[in-house]
Amino acid sequence: MLGELIEKESIDISKIVSADQNHTEELRDKLNSAQRLGNEFKSKADITFSTTEGPKTVNTTVWSVTDSYLQLKSGIHIPLNSLIDIDF
Repeated sequence: MLGELIEKESIDISKIVSADQNHTEELRDKLNSAQRLGNEFKSKADITFSTTEGPKTVNTTVWSVTDSYLQLKSGIHIPLNSLIDIDF
């Protein structure tokens, strides 16, 4: 399920909300793969997350994954509990 495609620079942190279901554990392998693709191969992933305006998708490089956040370039952090899907 893809949301509206937006640019990384358009991510409004204040509008990110928790997804209807927490998909963190089922996406854990994809999160780790997306981080490896970003760091080793400079490949991008489609990250779909929940916002107050509905699902949004951004195509970008994943820099790191913590217990709570997905970190993108420019210090942008997306809470893991807002993730809907990751594709690459």
